[in-house]
Amino acid sequence: MSAYTPQFAPIVVLAFLGSGFLLAVSVLLLVGGLIAKSRAVLRLGWISGLVLFLCYSGILLGLSLFSREVVLPMGEWKYFCEIDCHVAYSVSDMQIIASAGAEMAQEAGNGKFVVIQLKTWFDPATISAHRGNGPLTPNGREVRLEDASGRFYEQSSRKGAVLAALGLVSTPLRTALRPGDSYVSYLVFEVPASAKGFRLLLTSADEVNALLWGDENSVWHKKISFSLEPESTLKPAKSS
Repeated sequence: MSAYTPQFAPIVVLAFLGSGFLLAVSVLLLVGGLIAKSRAVLRLGWISGLVLFLCYSGILLGLSLFSREVVLPMGEWKYFCEIDCHVAYSVSDMQIIASAGAEMAQEAGNGKFVVIQLKTWFDPATISAHRGNGPLTPNGREVRLEDASGRFYEQSSRKGAVLAALGLVSTPLRTALRPGDSYVSYLVFEVPASAKGFRLLLTSADEVNALLWGDENSVWHKKISFSLEPESTLKPAKSS
C-alpha cells in the first residue's frame, strides 16, 4: 500500500502555473483598461479574473471535500510527488521508552520518549527518461506526532541527547539523494506517560502546496499519516 500527495503532480503543477499566468494577464487587462479608460477592457479583465479564480478555487475545494483520510501501516510508503521524480518515506521502526540512559532518567520525569525510525527513498522508477542521475535535495518537511486524543506534539528539544544515549545517528531529512538512494532519520518526541495510540504526520513545509489541487496541505484536504503500531525494539539501521 502506498499513498501520493499530490496525485498527477505534472498536471497539477501545470494547472497552477497556467492559472497564475492567466491571472497575470487579467491584471494587465485591468491596468490597461484603467490607463486607456476603456470600460470594455476593464470588464474583460475583472470578469476573466473572477471566472479563473472561481474555477480554480472550486476545483481545489472540491478535491479537498471528496478526499479521504489515509493511515499507512509501518513499512508502507508515502510519496511526495515532484514534477519528474518522487521521494518516498516510510516508518520502519518505533520505540517508546521511559528514559534514554541512566543519566536522563530524572529528566524524563513522568513522561516518555517516542523514538521513530524514518526511511527516505528516492524511488528510481519515478524519474523522467531525461532526468539523469543528478542529486535531489528533498523539500522541507514538517513532522508532528498525534495521540489517540487528538493532541499533537512537536519534536523534543532533547532529541540529540536522546539519540546519543541510544547510540543512534540520524541523517537530516534534507540530505541530497540520487535515484535509488535511501537513508534513515530518527524523530524524537516527548509525551505524557498516559498518551497512547500514536500516529506520525509528515507533511510538506512549502506553503505554496496549499494552492495545489489534491495536495494534502490544501484547505480542508484530509491527511496521509503513519500508524505507529506495533512498537518494537529500535536498532540502528544502515543507509544505502
